[in-house]
Amino acid sequence: MSHVIIKFDGVSKVFPEGTRAVDDVSFEIFDGECITFVGPSGCGKTTTVKLLNRLVEPTGGHIYLNDQDTAQTDVIALRRSIGYVIQDVGLFPHMTVSQNIALVPRLQGWPERKRNERTEELLHLVGLEPAAFRNRYPNQLSGGQKQRVGVARGLAADPPVILMDEPFGALDPITRAQLQDEFLRLRRRLKKVILFVTHDMDEAIKLGDRIAVMRNGKIVQFDTPRKILREPADPFVRDMVGREGGIKLMKLLRIADIMDPADGMTIPADRLSEAERRMAESGKDILLVVDKEGRFQGTISYEQVMRGGRSGDVALLDRALPPAETTDEVGHTLEAMLRNKRVWLPVVGEDQKLRGVVTMTNFACFFTAGDAPSGGTS
Repeated sequence: MSHVIIKFDGVSKVFPEGTRAVDDVSFEIFDGECITFVGPSGCGKTTTVKLLNRLVEPTGGHIYLNDQDTAQTDVIALRRSIGYVIQDVGLFPHMTVSQNIALVPRLQGWPERKRNERTEELLHLVGLEPAAFRNRYPNQLSGGQKQRVGVARGLAADPPVILMDEPFGALDPITRAQLQDEFLRLRRRLKKVILFVTHDMDEAIKLGDRIAVMRNGKIVQFDTPRKILREPADPFVRDMVGREGGIKLMKLLRIADIMDPADGMTIPADRLSEAERRMAESGKDILLVVDKEGRFQGTISYEQVMRGGRSGDVALLDRALPPAETTDEVGHTLEAMLRNKRVWLPVVGEDQKLRGVVTMTNFACFFTAGDAPSGGTS
């Protein structure tokens, strides 16, 4: 069972001039989750995230980190235990890349050798060659390179929680997409709790396990990307999703999400002599052939069985039908099937073991009223 790492309990923030930036917000974040906070400017998303490391102090409610009330925690120790990455990076211009990355470990008293090893490790992790970049200064870096260094610095002390405040917002679209993909790779490897602020719903959908949609200091929906795309809580969230919700959902879903099991459709390659009987029993006119380990070998049809004889082994397998993989995007697979005039495909895992079957019916069900996202269908 997942452990709650962060808990906001009725948290509010009212600034001295009377602005209620955060209004009675409550939520829990579990171990290893990435939560994306999205909404228009001034909605309270950045303030909410800054409340965790007490860059902004709450005026009401309680915030817990690993069951400890952050109000009772030494603020310096708290901030050093939370990685922080911001849009303009905030690298110190008089420090080299390696000095910037190693700043928090140095403040925490790490020995020089350990700091250097950590810096080398992180530069490799974010895709920067240490020999080429460790001694450069920030003004010698591109925007994307600075952002990578900023991410490395946020990870330097190996914090359990990382706050990222629109880290890719100032980058050009190509660099931004590249860093989003890099971020997804890092997430799978690091498995840390991440609070990620963005104004871009597409980015929130792509990067978040769950999304907190905010408006006027309140969270109006806190759900998985799939749930938000399919069932936006109100017209505001529906507008945030936009008219292309179905396309976004197709990019988000994988074939494993919509495929059917291959029960009753498989036959071991060394038992093809039983194909006719299996077809008669199952009512199927095509069987999927697997080896002893369950790896997909090909298909065999009723016509092939008849050509091969009723009692002898049938060796003729159709290997021209490329299987889909469980991790393939729904949209890409549908496009490939339409292009190749396929009405179904076997589905395999990375190990090539048969996992199921995807048919045009699966795609049709995906677009039914119960599954299609609002934007056209309610």
